[in-house]
Amino acid sequence: MRRRDHVQHVLEQWRREAPDLDRSPMGVVGRISRLAQLLESELEPIFAAHGVNGGEFDVLAALRRSGRPYRLKPTELSKALMVTSGGMTKRLTALEARGLIRREPDPSDGRSTAVALTGKGKHLVETILPEHVANELRLLGELSSKERNQLAGLLEALAVSLGDEAASSKRASAAAARRRGRG
Repeated sequence: MRRRDHVQHVLEQWRREAPDLDRSPMGVVGRISRLAQLLESELEPIFAAHGVNGGEFDVLAALRRSGRPYRLKPTELSKALMVTSGGMTKRLTALEARGLIRREPDPSDGRSTAVALTGKGKHLVETILPEHVANELRLLGELSSKERNQLAGLLEALAVSLGDEAASSKRASAAAARRRGRG
């Protein structure tokens, strides 16, 4: 017997109660929303074991992956992580209090500040990252490599269609590279 997910149950209820309703969008959006909840509950324990939460880890990881000197402007962080300036300030304050980041004058603009990853923060990201990736791999373990790639591509296409600039520019760059390869 095939197992059903929570969303399938909801869709069956709507099929019974509103048979003429196109429920296909509910199946997609409902599952994405439900997966976000399920994934968060599986991802957060890794971060909590190291004394941070997922949002704080995102800040540390964004700084680390930016490359040396591991420094970004607060507005760059907010944009990269899709967090309001108020939400970013809260994260930065907490991380700075624990010595994981520091705010310093921006070398390219003396009127503003930059956020820099400290040695302690860099060490923490590099400690968490392998555990985090292994956990994500565990969570996707029921999908083949091909299925993971297909799903990632479909989710990227949806993100681009909804205005995700980072995904959109990545796709545009890949398309341009393909065109250059043909020419």
